[in-house]
This record gives sequence, C-alpha cells and structure tokens, in this order.
Amino acid sequence: MSIEKQELLKSIETLPEELIVQLLDYMEYLKFTSVINNAPKDLIIKDEKDLIEKLEEGLQDIEDGNVCSLDEAFEEIEKSL
Repeated sequence: MSIEKQELLKSIETLPEELIVQLLDYMEYLKFTSVINNAPKDLIIKDEKDLIEKLEEGLQDIEDGNVCSLDEAFEEIEKSL
C-alpha cells in the first residue's frame, strides 16, 4: 500500500461518523465524474433536448436496420471502459 493511501486511511479513522458518510458520498461523486469525463461525448446526455435527439437517432437507426446484437453492444462498451 502506498504512503498516500496509508495516510488517507489514518485520516479517515480519526473522522467522526458523520464526516465519514459525507466523505463516502464525495468519493462516489468523484468516481462518477471521472466516468463521465472519460466517456465518449456521444454517450453523454446534456439536457432534455439532447436526450430527445439521441432517442430519435436511435429509433431511426432501428428503422434503417443499423442495429447490433446485445453481445456486440457489450463488447463496444467494454472497449470504451
């Protein structure tokens, strides 16, 4: 374990329970923002208008036959992570 992680653990152990809960929430937020910041831009929904546009594009792709199997979709997701 790195020195930084050891120091972090020591600091966490000294915190009151209420702050530990807040720290866990903040850590989840940091992980979430990291995923969002590293995700391909076309997967990020910016607002309601963007969601509607993406859904309409998806429906058009289905109508045009531009679809893939579930296994292929998960393979693409794995590549982007």
